[in-house]
Amino acid sequence: MTYSDNLFYGASSLTHQRARELRKVLTPAERLLWEVLKNRQLGEYKFRRQHPIYRYITDFYCHELRLVIELDGGVHDGVEQQEHDFYRDQIIQEFGIRVLRFKNEEVVDGLQKVLEKIRAVLP
Repeated sequence: MTYSDNLFYGASSLTHQRARELRKVLTPAERLLWEVLKNRQLGEYKFRRQHPIYRYITDFYCHELRLVIELDGGVHDGVEQQEHDFYRDQIIQEFGIRVLRFKNEEVVDGLQKVLEKIRAVLP
């Protein structure tokens, strides 16, 4: 089996465990976006929240679209964190997965615009 055949791209059991824990505590922005993504409400695509991919836990993932959606809080404004995010996105993209990033404020203050940007990448 290659990583591309696997929904989790080789994520460890520890990463899976951490993802389960994170599903219990969504940020307000994650909760708001999840209300629109869950139960195939957006284009009939199945999204998963706090989904393990390789060494990372993504905020939202649709395997059918090979799409990750990340929501960034204030901690992502720092230079070190931005470099880490860039590196992380590069690794995820090597699996053929597209990464979309939004700031928490974009979701909270303009959910419809965020949804338009997501819909723009749907087939």
